[in-house]
Amino acid sequence: MTVTPATECQTGPVQEPDDDVTGLVGPVMVAVDISPESRATLVWGCEHASLADAPVTVLHVLHDPAEAPGKYSRNASDPFVPMADTAEQMLAEFMASMRQDHPRLAPLFDARAHVATGLPAQTVVDEAVRHNASLIVVGSRGRGGLPGLVFGSTAEKIVRLSPIPVTVVKGQRS
Repeated sequence: MTVTPATECQTGPVQEPDDDVTGLVGPVMVAVDISPESRATLVWGCEHASLADAPVTVLHVLHDPAEAPGKYSRNASDPFVPMADTAEQMLAEFMASMRQDHPRLAPLFDARAHVATGLPAQTVVDEAVRHNASLIVVGSRGRGGLPGLVFGSTAEKIVRLSPIPVTVVKGQRS
């Protein structure tokens, strides 16, 4: 084995880092379930995005969970409104309420919000990969005991499945 002294090593030209890194950071994907707990998740995600100079993408996954059946059947006057339409309306109302309550949180006003359909954990990861997210932010209700064992934690599943860093924002206990 031959070891080349450091003085004889050849290196290429040194590149100076760009001062303008805008656009090099993927969006912060904030997954919300439109619950009161997800408000804190969205605030945390927007604050992080502001510090990282990253855009925000807000995702709500449409599903009809066993623990909350009928979540999307809000329109009693027209029971035939598709769940996707109701979910889009609920997300738009959620975003409008967040913007009203947090007028100084700039990333909220530029955030792109959309609804995707599927099983929550896998869909959040798939959407984050599809959007080239740099971070996934999810909330945790901290449901422990038997409900946690039976239903499992969506946040924990996202952490396990994701190739992208995940931040879990702990909800306040009631």
